[in-house]
Amino acid sequence: MHEPRPSDIVALDHAHLWHPFTQMQEWLAADPLVISAAEGNYLIGADGRRYLDGVSSLWCNVHGHRHPAIDAAIRDQLHRVAHTTLLGLASPPAALVAARLAALAPAGLTRTFYSDAGATAVEIALKLALQYWRLRGEDRPGFVALVEAYHGDTLGAMSIGFSETFHRFYRPLLPVERVPAPYALQRLEARPESEALAIALERLDETLRRKRGTIAAVVLEPLMQGAAGMWPQPVEYLREVRALTQRHETLLVCDEVATGFGRTGRLFACDHTATSPDLLVLGKGLTGGYLPLAATLATEEIFRAFLGPYDGYTAFFHGHTFTGNALACAAALASLQLFTPAMLAAIPAKAAALAAALAAAVRPLPSVFEIRQQGLMVGIELMRDPQRRTGFAPAERIGHRVILAARRRGVVLRPLGDVLVLMPPLSIGDDEIATLVAVAAESIAEVTGA
Repeated sequence: MHEPRPSDIVALDHAHLWHPFTQMQEWLAADPLVISAAEGNYLIGADGRRYLDGVSSLWCNVHGHRHPAIDAAIRDQLHRVAHTTLLGLASPPAALVAARLAALAPAGLTRTFYSDAGATAVEIALKLALQYWRLRGEDRPGFVALVEAYHGDTLGAMSIGFSETFHRFYRPLLPVERVPAPYALQRLEARPESEALAIALERLDETLRRKRGTIAAVVLEPLMQGAAGMWPQPVEYLREVRALTQRHETLLVCDEVATGFGRTGRLFACDHTATSPDLLVLGKGLTGGYLPLAATLATEEIFRAFLGPYDGYTAFFHGHTFTGNALACAAALASLQLFTPAMLAAIPAKAAALAAALAAAVRPLPSVFEIRQQGLMVGIELMRDPQRRTGFAPAERIGHRVILAARRRGVVLRPLGDVLVLMPPLSIGDDEIATLVAVAAESIAEVTGA
């Protein structure tokens, strides 16, 4: 079989594909970049040109592309079996990864339920929370979520994390109380940073008190709200939220699909405050960015509430055809084994180098409103007039034009509106950090006329 020409791939793409989060009228009017291979921290175009993967292939690649240990694990598993169902059968890779996650995750999270993506893992957490309270004899249909939260695009996850940009055509299906995290108060209500934490906690406390006995869980992304535009939280916020959920006797769900696996400088964002939620949602980097696999981790207390005789129908009736897929679990096990103490210890130095480069090259640009960073997660927000907080018109497509300018310079990025996201693989080197920031600065300057 001959290798298809890039022009053939573009023709087939334009004729048959529907891309996510994409205005297809715009897509069909241009020739896309065709990625045909990858190596290390670089993507390789069909023309052979190399591009630094500045967003980890949508925040999921951790150790670089074609890592020999993960490649070998997948090849080895292929010689055994690619997939068997977990409905009525056990699987060595699935069991081994679950045990490894129990050892690495915050204390008390001992049970793993697999799915295939972050959104489906969130759905599982929501269903577990709702059924848990029903099994305890309580009807708690409500949830508490953060303002501008995003937890995926399936219906339940969308209800919890409604965003006007993403979900304006859909009405939330679950009753949700929305509370602001500290940064939302600074941004949307002009609250001073010194007061924002206390006010945010007061509002959560008041909500949980007012809705006591009706809230199944508080759901949040710890430390950084990713799709909101990289909105950061003070580390104390998560610890105090955990205390409030315990005081008001409700569950805490931490969505670490984006923040997990080293992104914030620790293995999990929860580790910054030694916080243990009742349910932990993982995805993206779980397999090192190789294969679709997500996990919802639960405490033994929640797990045991579902135990009972068959005819009691207390089991969790949920599953996916590829739940615990053997190939994906083999990749996940190999990826988890790469998180050595030395590897994790190197992340803060990389984050510091990234911060220093951003401060020197990007911060002085006149269109830069804020640089928001936690570990190797960065959002650079661009505005027409940062002093007056006047943004660019959506039709100007500033963020999109910046990533096209970066692509011409050999770096792949993706924006959130006019927030330029930098989220490189954890394997990025110092020279590559310098390249990433230099290209971001040059591209912003080109597009904004600085």
